[in-house]
Amino acid sequence: MNSKIWLSSPHMGGNEQTYIKEAFDTNWIAPLGPNVRGFENDLESYLKEDVNVAALSSGTAAIHLALVQLGVSLNDEVLCQSMTFSASANPIAYQGATPVFIDSEPETWNMCPFHLETAIKDRIAKGKIPKAIIIVHLYGMPAKMDELLAVANKYEIPVVEDAAEALGSTYKGRKCGTFGDYSILSFNGNKIITTSGGGAMVCNTLKKKQNTIFLATQARDQAAHYQHSQIGYNYRMSNISAGIGRGQMEVLDKHIGLRRSMNTFYKELFKGIDGVVVFTEPNEQLFSNHWLSCIVINNDAPFTKEDLFNKMLEANIETRPLWKPMHLQPVFKTAAYYGEKVSETLFTNGLCLPSGSNLTQKERDRISQVINSLK
Repeated sequence: MNSKIWLSSPHMGGNEQTYIKEAFDTNWIAPLGPNVRGFENDLESYLKEDVNVAALSSGTAAIHLALVQLGVSLNDEVLCQSMTFSASANPIAYQGATPVFIDSEPETWNMCPFHLETAIKDRIAKGKIPKAIIIVHLYGMPAKMDELLAVANKYEIPVVEDAAEALGSTYKGRKCGTFGDYSILSFNGNKIITTSGGGAMVCNTLKKKQNTIFLATQARDQAAHYQHSQIGYNYRMSNISAGIGRGQMEVLDKHIGLRRSMNTFYKELFKGIDGVVVFTEPNEQLFSNHWLSCIVINNDAPFTKEDLFNKMLEANIETRPLWKPMHLQPVFKTAAYYGEKVSETLFTNGLCLPSGSNLTQKERDRISQVINSLK
C-alpha cells in the first residue's frame, strides 16, 4: 500500500535542532530560557503592531488565561463562534461560564456580524451582558474584523481573537492575531508552524503580557518563599519547545507560500466541476495562509462528500469533515444559539483536503488521480 498522505503534518525547516542543541548544551531544559525569549521576540517582530507575546503550553491555555484576565467567572456568558474546534469554547466552561454560540456568514465562514449583534441585544434584554466575544479565523481565513469589532466596541464587550489557524494571514494588510484585546496562536503539530505542542498569547500592552506570564507560572508572588495570593496555572512553554519554534519561524513565510500553492492546486483540479467550490478569499482585502484547503460539495456535483471521503480513504489519503458546529455538540446541547444554518450546511457539505507544506508532486498526483476518477 502507498504511504499515507496526511491532512497536515509537521514540516521541519532544518535549524530547529540547532536551537534545541543549544538548550541541551547550556542545560536550559526548564520552562524558561533564551529560546522562550527569542521565540517571543521573533513573533513580536513578525506580527508588528507593537504587540507583546507570551509563549504558552497551548492555544487553549491562552484562551483560558484571556478569559481569566477578562474576569469571566461563574454564570457569566461568553459569545463564541459556533463553527470552530472545541478548544475555542471549552475554556468558557473552565471558568464556570456559559457559551452563547453565533452562526457564520457564508463568505469567510467566520462569525456573522449581524447575528452577533442580534445575540448581544437579546442577551442584554434577558439581563445578561456578555463578558467577552471569541472570534475565530477559520482555516486561516480572516474574519470580517471591521464589522465585528464595530459591534463589540458599540456594546463595550472585549474581544478574544482566536488566530490559532491564522498565523501569517492578514486582514486589510494587518496580521491576524493583532486585533483582539487578547489574541491567541497555536503551534500544535498540525499547524502552519509547530513547537510540537504549544501556543502563545498576543497582548496589546506589556502589562497584559507580564500578567499572563505571572498566571502561567503558578501566580507566584514576589517573595523569598513560595507565596500565592491568587490561583495560577502551569501554562508556560518550555525552552526546548521554543527552540523548535525559533527554527520554524525561519521558514514560516515559505510554508505559507506552499500552503497557498496547495489551494491553487485544488482550484485548478476542481475547475469545471459543477457543484464543487474551493474555499478561498472573497476579496483582495483578505489574505489567507490557507492552513487547510477546504471544499464544499453541493447537490449538483457529480459525486458526494461521502464518495470523495471514501475514495480518499481507500487510497490511504486523509481527509476530514469541516468542524462540527459547537451548538450541535452534545456537550453544549443546552447552549443558546443565534443564526440560521450556514455553519450547519457547511458541516454537512464540506471537506478538508491534504494541505501540508511538505506534500510532494508524487503525492499531488495521487490526490489528482482519486479526484479525476470521480469526475
